[in-house]
Amino acid sequence: MKRALLLLAVLAGPAAAQDNAPYTIQETGQSFASLQQAVQAIGGGRGTIVVAPGRYRDCAVQQAGDVTFRAAEPGTAAFDGGACEGKATLVLRGRGATVEGLIFENVRVPDANGAGIRLEHGALTVRETMFRNSESGILSANDPSARILVERSTFSGLGRCDRGLACAHAIYIGEYGSLAVHASRFEKGRGGHYVKTRARRIEVTDSSFDDSAGRQTNYMIDLSGGATGLIARNTFVQGRDKENHSAMITVAPEGTVHDASGLTVTGNTASLAPGMDQGTSFVVGFNDAAIRIEANRLGPGIERFERR
Repeated sequence: MKRALLLLAVLAGPAAAQDNAPYTIQETGQSFASLQQAVQAIGGGRGTIVVAPGRYRDCAVQQAGDVTFRAAEPGTAAFDGGACEGKATLVLRGRGATVEGLIFENVRVPDANGAGIRLEHGALTVRETMFRNSESGILSANDPSARILVERSTFSGLGRCDRGLACAHAIYIGEYGSLAVHASRFEKGRGGHYVKTRARRIEVTDSSFDDSAGRQTNYMIDLSGGATGLIARNTFVQGRDKENHSAMITVAPEGTVHDASGLTVTGNTASLAPGMDQGTSFVVGFNDAAIRIEANRLGPGIERFERR
């Protein structure tokens, strides 16, 4: 009898420890105390890491495979300030990654580009996720063969342009194949742009850019080297505290890398916040690309288009 009880105790110990671990691989039921351990367990394969409700100072680097990071309950799992490699809470350079229902906040690093997600290779999908009060939300390197999708997510209190360093932005995408942002919210910027992208194709739809509580912000959407695609059915509110108030959307301000002919900007609503007495241009083109700008509702003080 004693031997049986001892055996039960031994078997129960590890099971209890696993039940209390916050990171569980959905496909195998394995649980881990650290996010990095869970990522390494998936390795070069495909798997889903389910994150239990709680607040974590954790971070992880994905070197391979296709990993989904998912909150057990959307909005209940927050990563607070953790950064790997002096970069971000999640540093991603596998085949692909999906992030769902998580919160990333208070990320700051020595080079002032601390992000919730630092994407260095592969495709990325982000859904129902919040990025707040950090230097950056999503920051990427270059992968022209891959695509990025962001939907139903919030970017609040992000960006900076201080300390003599290059600016950080809510979203800053390098030379990727495409960036799509759907049904998402951008607000309370703290410098830089809300969306800055070098991707050759852009799609921003059904989203809101509320700069009314922004501080020292710049453009709402900056297509740095030009892009084709669609900007449609969004709402833009230009705030009073701007580092640059001259435009809401810019096309190729840093030179033409991608042809923007065929870029369509349609069905959007734009206005100036109460007390904003400086006018702006809704779209500014820095080359001679034929941009379609139609059926937008622009408030007083906003010019439809300007060529620079």
